[in-house]
Amino acid sequence: MLRRSFLAIPCAACAARSAFAAAESDTPYTVEARFYEKLPDQQIKCKLCPRECVIGDRERGFCGVRENRGGTYYSLVYGRVVAANIDPIEKKPLFHFLPRALAFSIGTAGCNVNCKMCQNWDISQMRPEQVHATRLAPRALAETARQYQCSTVAFTYNEPVIFMEYVLDAAQAARAAGLRTVMISGGFIQQEPLQKACERVDAIKVDLKGYSARFYKEVVNGDIKPVLQGLTTIHKLGKWNEIVYLVIPTLNDSDEELKGVSHWVRTELGPDVPVHFTRFHPEYLLKNLPPTPVATLERAKAIADAEGLHFAYIGNVPGHPAENTRCPGCRKFVVERVGFTVNAIHLEKGKCKFCHRPIPGVWEA
Repeated sequence: MLRRSFLAIPCAACAARSAFAAAESDTPYTVEARFYEKLPDQQIKCKLCPRECVIGDRERGFCGVRENRGGTYYSLVYGRVVAANIDPIEKKPLFHFLPRALAFSIGTAGCNVNCKMCQNWDISQMRPEQVHATRLAPRALAETARQYQCSTVAFTYNEPVIFMEYVLDAAQAARAAGLRTVMISGGFIQQEPLQKACERVDAIKVDLKGYSARFYKEVVNGDIKPVLQGLTTIHKLGKWNEIVYLVIPTLNDSDEELKGVSHWVRTELGPDVPVHFTRFHPEYLLKNLPPTPVATLERAKAIADAEGLHFAYIGNVPGHPAENTRCPGCRKFVVERVGFTVNAIHLEKGKCKFCHRPIPGVWEA
């Protein structure tokens, strides 16, 4: 089932629709934004993402989900859920965070970049009024996750940065209900809201989409510098973090870029941050390119291994040995996976069962 079918097709994950209160106007989804600056003449400057959009009255920023109304800035997607599903945490992907956990995953419309390879473009590149939505208040989100035996709530599918007010409140409600929360993000965010997010959520997976300013400008319509700065902030604050690098043929798969990103992770974040080198499939505006050859992904992993990363994975190739977690000490598998399924865990209190070396991660609820 497509994630976006959640609101239209009955299934185990979406039977909770009857518990939601559908809304016919923007009013139930509209709250004042928390990260902006008031300017003269009823203008505002958004302080959520690095674009810092300057917005006149009755106008919106780049993301299309925040509007200036008389000099007050509003989010139009607070609890405005357009996609929801129950996913294994491994699908995020998070490999060192509560293996086998189920994540109640939600997303809204909108995004603050425009990636040419986006797989969820039909919600991320839409304005809120263009996509059918259902209201899901923060407490209702936590209750629904518990109802369907999910131990985790995931903010995902589009870019959680653009619905940050909801992320913060929903993460607080989830924590009060005994649930963990994860944020699946491109990391294009300013420091203040990122620090607030790190206080509330339990893990952040960042898509580091390339390792050059050119790639971010031409393919992402963004800027790599704030993403790298954000990753160092997440690390310094001690928040569990994993990185995905989608390897796209001819665009970000050179030895220079792969070595550069691996070296940067090791020197700036440390060798224990998991990096997933993930297979690209033609989507959205890059349907002219082929899927990533497996040999390219294996080359990426070999470069990362040579640079000293302890946990370099290959993603979107079910059954590949590089889906498994090896102990950096004895080199035995401590978590065995096939796709999103965990077949075996050889850990005892976060340590390798064989040589007792600690394996970084969040292994127990």
